[in-house]
Amino acid sequence: MPHHGARKMDAQVRAAVEMYTEDWIIAHRRYQHLSAAYNPITTETQRERQKGLTRQVFEQDASGDERSGPEDSDDPRHSSGSLDDTPRSSGASGIFDLRNLAADSLLPSLLERVAPEDVDRRNEALRRQHRPRALLALYPAPDEDEAVERCNRPEPPREHFGQRILVKCLSLKFEIEIEPIFGILALYDVREKKKISENFYFDLNSDSMKGLLRAHVTHPAISTLARSAIFSVTYPSPDIFLVIKLEKVLQQGDISECCEPYMVMKEADTAKNKEKLEKLRLAAEQFCTRLGRYRMPFAWTAVHLANIVSSAGQPDRDSDSEGERRPAWTDRRRRGPQDRTSSGDDACSFSGFRPATLTVTNFFKQEAERLSDEDLFKFLADMRRPTSLLRRLRPVTAQLKIDISPAPENPHFCLSPELLHIKPYPDPRGRPTKEILEFPAREVYAPHTSYRSLLYVYPHSLNFSSRQGSVRNLTVRVQYMAGEDPSQALPVIFGKSSCSEFTREAFTPVVYHNKSPEFYEEFKLRLPACVTENHHLLFTFYHVSCQPRPGTALETPVGFTWIPLLQHGRLRTGPFCLPVSVDQPPPSYSVLTPDVALPGMRWVDGHKGVFSVELTAVSSVHPQDPHLDKFFTLVHVLEEGAFPFRLKDAVLSEGTVEQELRASLAALRLASPEPLVAFSHHVLDKLVRLVVRPPVIGGQIVNLGRGAFEAMAHVVSLVHRSLEGAQDTRGHCPLLAAYVYYAFRLPGTEPSLPGGAPPVTVQPATLARGPGRPASLYLARSKSISSSNPDLAVAPGSVDDEVSRILASKGIDRSHSWVNAAYAPGGSKAVLRRAPPYCGADPRQLLHEELALQWVVSGSAVREAVLQHAWFFFQLMVKSMTLHLLLGQKLDTPRKLRFPGRFLDDIAALVGSVGLEVITRVHKDAELAERLNASLAFFLSDLLSLVDRGFVFSLVRALFKQVATRLQSAPNPAVLLTLRMDFTRILCSHEHYVTLNLPCCPLSPPASPSPSVSSTASQSSTFSSQAPDPKVISMFELSGPFRQQHFLAGLLLTELALAVEPEAEGASLLHKKAICAVHSLLCSHDADPRYAEATVKARVAELYLPLLSLARDTLPRLHDFAEGPGQRSRLASMLDSDTEGEGDAGGTINPSVAMAIAGGPLAPGSRASISQGPATAARSGYALSAESSRTLLVCVLWVLKNAEPALLQRWAADLTLPQLGRVLDLLYLCLAAFEYKGKKAFERINSLTFKKSLDMKARLEEAILGTIGARQEMVRRSRERSPFGNQENVRWRKSVTHWRQTSDRVDKTKDEMEHEALVDGNLATEASLVVLDTLEIIVQTVILSEARESILGAVLKVVLYSLGSAQSALFLQHGLATQRALVSKFPELLFEEDTELCADLCLRLLRHCGSRISAIRTHASASLYLLMRQNFEIGNNFARVKMQVTMSLSSLVGTTQNFSEEHLRRSLKTILTYAEEDVGLRDSAFAEQVQDLMFNLHMILTDTVKMKEHQEDPEMLIDLMYRIARGYQGSPDLRLTWLQNMAGKHAELGNHAEAAQCMVHAAALVAEYLALLEDSRHLPVGCVSFQNISSNVLEESAISDDILSPDEEGFCSGKHFTEMGLVGLLEQAAVYFTMGGLYEAVNEVYKTLIPILEAHRDYKKLAAVHGKLQEAFTKIMHQSSGWEPQRVFGTYFRVGFYGARFGDLDEQEFVYKEPSITKLAEISHRLEEFYTERFGEDVVEIIKDSNPVDKTKLDPQKAYIQITYVEPHFDTYELKDRVTYFDRNYGLRTFLFCTPFTPDGRAHGELPEQHKRKTLLSTAHAFPYIKTRIRVCHREETVLTPVEVAIEDMQKKTRELAFATEQDPPDAKMLQMVLQGSVGPTVNQGPLEVAQVFLAEIPEDPKLFRHHNKLRLCFKDFCKKCEDALRKNKALIGPDQKEYHRELERNYSRLREALQPLLTQRLPQLLAPNTAGLRNSLNRASFRKTDL
Repeated sequence: MPHHGARKMDAQVRAAVEMYTEDWIIAHRRYQHLSAAYNPITTETQRERQKGLTRQVFEQDASGDERSGPEDSDDPRHSSGSLDDTPRSSGASGIFDLRNLAADSLLPSLLERVAPEDVDRRNEALRRQHRPRALLALYPAPDEDEAVERCNRPEPPREHFGQRILVKCLSLKFEIEIEPIFGILALYDVREKKKISENFYFDLNSDSMKGLLRAHVTHPAISTLARSAIFSVTYPSPDIFLVIKLEKVLQQGDISECCEPYMVMKEADTAKNKEKLEKLRLAAEQFCTRLGRYRMPFAWTAVHLANIVSSAGQPDRDSDSEGERRPAWTDRRRRGPQDRTSSGDDACSFSGFRPATLTVTNFFKQEAERLSDEDLFKFLADMRRPTSLLRRLRPVTAQLKIDISPAPENPHFCLSPELLHIKPYPDPRGRPTKEILEFPAREVYAPHTSYRSLLYVYPHSLNFSSRQGSVRNLTVRVQYMAGEDPSQALPVIFGKSSCSEFTREAFTPVVYHNKSPEFYEEFKLRLPACVTENHHLLFTFYHVSCQPRPGTALETPVGFTWIPLLQHGRLRTGPFCLPVSVDQPPPSYSVLTPDVALPGMRWVDGHKGVFSVELTAVSSVHPQDPHLDKFFTLVHVLEEGAFPFRLKDAVLSEGTVEQELRASLAALRLASPEPLVAFSHHVLDKLVRLVVRPPVIGGQIVNLGRGAFEAMAHVVSLVHRSLEGAQDTRGHCPLLAAYVYYAFRLPGTEPSLPGGAPPVTVQPATLARGPGRPASLYLARSKSISSSNPDLAVAPGSVDDEVSRILASKGIDRSHSWVNAAYAPGGSKAVLRRAPPYCGADPRQLLHEELALQWVVSGSAVREAVLQHAWFFFQLMVKSMTLHLLLGQKLDTPRKLRFPGRFLDDIAALVGSVGLEVITRVHKDAELAERLNASLAFFLSDLLSLVDRGFVFSLVRALFKQVATRLQSAPNPAVLLTLRMDFTRILCSHEHYVTLNLPCCPLSPPASPSPSVSSTASQSSTFSSQAPDPKVISMFELSGPFRQQHFLAGLLLTELALAVEPEAEGASLLHKKAICAVHSLLCSHDADPRYAEATVKARVAELYLPLLSLARDTLPRLHDFAEGPGQRSRLASMLDSDTEGEGDAGGTINPSVAMAIAGGPLAPGSRASISQGPATAARSGYALSAESSRTLLVCVLWVLKNAEPALLQRWAADLTLPQLGRVLDLLYLCLAAFEYKGKKAFERINSLTFKKSLDMKARLEEAILGTIGARQEMVRRSRERSPFGNQENVRWRKSVTHWRQTSDRVDKTKDEMEHEALVDGNLATEASLVVLDTLEIIVQTVILSEARESILGAVLKVVLYSLGSAQSALFLQHGLATQRALVSKFPELLFEEDTELCADLCLRLLRHCGSRISAIRTHASASLYLLMRQNFEIGNNFARVKMQVTMSLSSLVGTTQNFSEEHLRRSLKTILTYAEEDVGLRDSAFAEQVQDLMFNLHMILTDTVKMKEHQEDPEMLIDLMYRIARGYQGSPDLRLTWLQNMAGKHAELGNHAEAAQCMVHAAALVAEYLALLEDSRHLPVGCVSFQNISSNVLEESAISDDILSPDEEGFCSGKHFTEMGLVGLLEQAAVYFTMGGLYEAVNEVYKTLIPILEAHRDYKKLAAVHGKLQEAFTKIMHQSSGWEPQRVFGTYFRVGFYGARFGDLDEQEFVYKEPSITKLAEISHRLEEFYTERFGEDVVEIIKDSNPVDKTKLDPQKAYIQITYVEPHFDTYELKDRVTYFDRNYGLRTFLFCTPFTPDGRAHGELPEQHKRKTLLSTAHAFPYIKTRIRVCHREETVLTPVEVAIEDMQKKTRELAFATEQDPPDAKMLQMVLQGSVGPTVNQGPLEVAQVFLAEIPEDPKLFRHHNKLRLCFKDFCKKCEDALRKNKALIGPDQKEYHRELERNYSRLREALQPLLTQRLPQLLAPNTAGLRNSLNRASFRKTDL
């Protein structure tokens, strides 16, 4: 700060000093940091709170080999070791095996008989242990995009810096060392042609060299010894150079001469040049002694910074990712307002490069004619070219070493540009580093924060060419003069290097013998605090004589000129071209400029300007802008009252000053932006002062309130506009926000806080810069917040000037109108506002009152500006109110008395009008509407802390009413609702939200929190029709009383209720917003230490109880996580038989509440939807996305977890049945939604971020369903993505979203995935436990209910679902305990009603008995044992459980992949142990029955082990399953189970036909059973009815009456053994047949099904069935036309296994059915590969031929497989029935394959010796069957003689010809192919050759006569068919094929001629009259006859 000398400081300086030194006043609210706005729940904070979670153990994560309990550690394989060779029947070894196993640990108190209450109590206590406190800490953090309430404290105002580079000069060494050399460093930007830093002077000379200048240098100041400098670059660009200039002491001779020795001499030749050097040294010494104070230019060079930065390489920029320390450059660039740079710069950053050490070796000598900066820029531009001219010059060789690195955060020993120490400065004696002041290349918008007043003087050139006399070696001396006496030169010029800190004079370097030199010098001066009219710069020009001539002075003055520094009170800066006087200036010259021709003075060149010089000031005191200067001057004049006063040329008296001031206020908007921003704090302070302390002029108080308010609006707009790029997401300018938060204070109020007042945080704004100092101001807000809805218009309520003028003239009393009779804004005379009563006569006004008033009465133009930045004025008012309360010690005053009524009226009017603006502008300027909406909400939220809350609530109600009225006519109500949602959310983020809701009051009398709210009392309504306790009910519904009592919570939940209304438009966005708001609030409660205690949290939870009813009613629209058709209301429908008609009491929102919502009528559209309708008729409405549903459910769970159990119990008691059903459904859905996905899933999901995809799905649906128009969708998307709405200049905004990418990163690390799985496991466990707690509460409630059976059934279903889903060991222990308690309390649930539940339960328990985790097994086996005991105790026999357990085990074994039998065995052993230890039942039959059951299960397991072995061999696996199913022939339930298992397996393998057969068999089994029970006309008569579908079905009829007595309990009791069960099985069969393409079979299935449906009059299903039949027949039609049908059913192969290795399979033959078009190679490869894998390499051999296998020739060590392709074979009589392609591929039992051979053993030979063996195989069952391979049960072979082979061949050819000819539609290509093959020039073994071989001569053997004749007839037939084919072809061909046809005809005639003689000869024997034998000549039986 300037030294307070005797002279008083200028008012301007004093104001600035005050501004920079006074402490900030920061107002904090004590609990503000706990509000969601300042303490957001982000992913990071969640991660922090998730530390220390215990890992939950899940079955699916425990891989097979990892066993968790110590008792599992014995070898798990020994148990199954002996089973492989145990035949199924030998029970003994199995028993022995089970006996030898170790049991799991037993539950200690399981067998004791304890009262159920005690059990419940114990279970509850156990459940309560080790539960996480905060449920929501386990759920992902709320969506950042929605966090509209997010606030950040603004960054404190601090000095602006760009990117900082540290340059250290290490050494400078020349080839010869003869004299001292001095260095200058500076940065230049070539593109901008601008020097962008001040000079840094350094001196690297050795002490001996410095010694040469002893005479001239006093003791140098330490600050001038710096060798390192920190440069700041705001606009990095690739065009920046670091320029290094060197100077030396002036000597005789021009620059070239002086450089010569440096260029010529080399260090290596020192010895050789010894004499020369000595001579040079001597000369140098003389010059130093004599001319030591002058310098001359020597050499220069430049370093291209971009090269250093890029070659040093950018290190990984991740080091910056923490962001708090110092944002990466891109960040700061982006926030900088100065974003007009072209994209080319983006590549350049000076912040993160690796430090580099450079050695600069080449310097260029300076040229006397080219010293100016223009020349330098040319050189620099040239340097960048590859063919630089500079390269051709001979360099001065030297070595300059410099280090360039990014500047550290807080460097030590650092001096500011004013040479002040910057902390940390450990030791004043350390060599300093200088901070070099930046001259930014373009504007920088940053407010001044510290005192700085520097002046830079740049002499450019001097032209003395016309000056007479000896003026050649010219230098200019500069002095800062405080007066005209030479002694008044002030020591304010900064020294350079190795000299004193400040000097009184400084010289430019001398250019030898040059009359018009150019200069590159920069003089830096410190301006005194008080610059007066006399202060001026004096320039004296000297001629320096280099040679010491006697009588000649060293320096001769040859000219004088000067610059007065003040003109009209303003600092003079800029370029000057000054005349130079030859004579000394006369007295009192300093007040005039040299341009004035003073009398009697001589001027160089006739008073022309010959000296060009430039002044630049860097000052935080002098604005250097005429408008600002004038404004400050006027304000200070008024403060000082120093009249009359001179302003420029005018003299102001008191009379004219007011007008000037008003004009000056209006002109502020013309100020240029850069100084305006720099001085924004000063300007705003002064404006505030003018409002609060109206000036007194001539004893009159001048009210400038309105002018000042308007000026403030314009200044704020200008600052906003300049800093547009730096705005945060809510459109706030960080600079203004920081002003309000830190710098703003009420004028004249010193924070002398009384003792009682709360402490105020005071932060001194001194030069000790904070730790984050270099971060530029543009870092405004560290996080981007999206504000939701941009869109708003002028309020029709805004009062225009005219109205207010009329009102003013009438002087209406203030109390009647908010426009009031204060001064009229446009009136002829401003009316003085009445002084507030406590102000006395002092003309002080309160800023907040004045602001509110001015805003309310402002004219439209100003109002527009204010609305654009309403947030600033709101914040200003709030801080002003806060300070007013604080400093007036009014914090203890009751709220109602804190502020006068008229101020509150103004506020109400203001809020109303701004609210109206929001609504009216929402469609015109959505973005503004959104900003205003948020600002208003924040304002009201702040008011809640300052004013009477009832008043604020009344304002909120009024606003809600405004919106509600507008909603009815709004074209797009969703937008308004979105805004209102955001508004509510911000309001609810208040830190005292809970307290404001009055959570603790009893509900009975509607105690209204304020008079304004009580008006809703009239609208309260009783909700439930049979309400037993209206009080409780109203706590759980959004009732009138609830909403009065809990105002804010009521608003929030009402918004949610409206958003999830089925007809809400723009639904998914609203859903997301509303649900997200509730979620984030609950999160903040969870994280809030004030509500940590359970009792307190229960109170908080009461505020959200209506959420339960709300979610219950939204159930049909929630995403269905438990996939399945119509499953959402699984349980509600179960309990809802009789409520269809009565409508569900309190189901939807009650209409009167709807009216009360927002205190006004709803839009007509939505009124209907809210009215009471039967909620059971599930109104479809708009489904919520999965993400929204999940979040809503987690909120529901939060309420259930934290609410008072007793309260929940009373609520449950009052629910109607269907409501309770829906609550249970909700719990069911919760279980499904939070089910643990498993680590594997996280790894999978990793590739597609789950959340986004769900969201996108919802978006897509919305777009497809058209609920949101495409345009709207686009607008919404652009808005949603960019918080800035759709603005044109979006370029820089692309980068705004950078920080978000991290959260959506896809490739997570292993640790992150581990962590996610850990959290997800805990969430799943906690969610399930909360559901369990709630179920327990419901059970306790319904014990007394009359419908308890159905409810308990539903409860049990939820419990079963929870046990069936993936759960952690911890949950299962509690879940199974609850299940045991339920069963023991209500056994009839399981054992009396249908068996569905029992079956389910057994299946779940068995699954858990086989768990790998011992704790789960322990509990599951205990549950299973108790279940049996319970069943036994009811009826001395537990047949039902026995049956169900056996069935469950079968289905478990059949379907589960990763099922572990050794663990299940251990559980069986545990159950046995229980039975042995159960004293009570030891003597009954129970123990024995348990034992039997266990051994039976053990047997099943043994088969299972075998199945395990064959897991990879589908055929073998199915065979085993088939065998097991056969074993259950006597137990229909189990056989059915296994048939279903097989069907499942087949479907999995894609064998649909087989799966269908399994279903048909199952259906036949059921039909057989039903036929035994009753004789119904419409039911099938047992299996016989299914024969048409498959002949195999008859095997299901093996059930004889003695095996099955249908009455025995537990038999055939499954759900399938009913008519509906049968229908289900048949439908499933039809589905499989359809999938397999067997449409004809579909028809047969439906033939059986239709009578049943007709009997049931089920027309809906009948319609569906006939539809499906139509589809089936249509498909048959389409697919059976054409040459080859398009359906392909299967390919068959005979597979024979040979070798002991195959075990059971040795020497077995099978027919395998493979998928259609399987090649022989494929199946052979598959089997070979499979068995090789099983038996090892080189063991399996495939036998390539199909000849009979000779077992003796095979290697016993090997396994042989023979595979042959076979075709279905039909006898002739069969072909009559098997007409269609389907017939010939269905029900196949006989297969044929042929093997050609010749007598000598080869396969093929000449025609006469070619034999063929035909092999017919018959299978045990017809294909398709319930398995894909069937054993061959019979084979028969026939051998064909060569002639018979020939006959078959010719018959085949003839058939082909006939088919091709008769085909319809005809296929010409096909026909020609067949013809060509038949009549073409005879191919080898073609028809002709066959005839020639066999028909040439009549055979001797009469046995062959018949064959001979048959062949002859075949040929005749063949010729006839050829002729037909040719005729057909002729009709088909076009002209282009005529020739081809002729050729065919010619060939045919040739063939016929050749055949003619052969076909005419007849056999004599055959002429006998009896020809009966020929009738069936095609049948092979006829061959046999001749053989006999």
